[in-house]
Amino acid sequence: MAELDQQALHREMTAWRRDLHAHPEFGFEEKRTAAFVAEKLRAFGLEVAEGVGGTGVVGTLKRGSGNRAIALRADMDALRIAEQGTQAWRSQTPGTMHACGHDGHTAMLLGAAKLLACEGGFDGTVRFIFQPAEEWGRGALATLQDGLIERFPFEEIFGLHNMPGLPIGHFETRSGPVMSAEDNFEIVLKGVGGHAARPHSGRETLVAACALVVNLQTIVSRRLSPADIGVVSVTEFITDGTRNALPGLARILGDCRSFRPEVSAAIETEMRRIAEGTAQAYNVAAEVTYTREFVPLINDAALVDEALAAARTVLAGDAVGIAAEPMTASEDFARFLIEVPGCFVFLGNGNSAPLHPPTYDFNDEGLLHGARFHAAVARRRLAVG
Repeated sequence: MAELDQQALHREMTAWRRDLHAHPEFGFEEKRTAAFVAEKLRAFGLEVAEGVGGTGVVGTLKRGSGNRAIALRADMDALRIAEQGTQAWRSQTPGTMHACGHDGHTAMLLGAAKLLACEGGFDGTVRFIFQPAEEWGRGALATLQDGLIERFPFEEIFGLHNMPGLPIGHFETRSGPVMSAEDNFEIVLKGVGGHAARPHSGRETLVAACALVVNLQTIVSRRLSPADIGVVSVTEFITDGTRNALPGLARILGDCRSFRPEVSAAIETEMRRIAEGTAQAYNVAAEVTYTREFVPLINDAALVDEALAAARTVLAGDAVGIAAEPMTASEDFARFLIEVPGCFVFLGNGNSAPLHPPTYDFNDEGLLHGARFHAAVARRRLAVG
């Protein structure tokens, strides 16, 4: 098979990435992106299925006679953020941008597909999964509910994410817990509002809500074991009061992170207990809604070793390392790891803006490293002979 010109591939991937960046699409709306991906995969000679889980795309590449199959995954969706970048390829869609680098992830996996289609070097089947709607934790589940594994069987799965602050060409992962679960909550306090000059004549909710925000901070500090990682963050505080009127309604919304289901359950139990007790103390009513948006991402130890070994074949040895600790951000890739073993890794994005600010941009210098890593994993896990 012909060997690809790596620099030419890098230039091509850069053009793909910048086109995708200029045309971002929110979760389950990635129609142009999905069509772009499908067109490229077909041009490389892959079998292509569209509309998987809504707007997902799956490409299949087979070589040799091996009966094993692995999956490589990228996410395609953008965020509802107005871009502040000035680059020529900045978003052309008002209020939407690729602020998390999914344009780069998609371009890297397309590059890997072209690399493996042209050069081969593996024996078996590679599934290239381009997932919709990662950002709000629904896309992976949608593909699974659409029969992803039954229609396109694979035994293990690998994914990556760019990491601002980690140098270009550097790679990190770890065994076990990597990224946390994310739970969301809303607590509504209901009382009777009134005039600011006569607080005794009603059952206003502002003081109760303030007390509740403080009381919720005891869940991690006093209810969880110090050996467990947990985060409870109140992110919104809304009332129906005004300058001279006390509120009769208060809403507290927020976000919780953990790495074990038992910790998530304990946080919910304590939150309900504290909300009920605080409401009773202030003679108001409390309603708690608690939802689980992302599951924890747990890497398979054996496949972490395989990913590290693959990375060392395409990156400098001292650039491949073990992440020191798990992070309390969340990632939809975790849903796949409930079904099959896998590994999620981080690839350096250099000295870029952090993920999600309106000034973020993916660093194109990392594209070829990501494509070569994907290809190396496929060749190692589906080794010829």
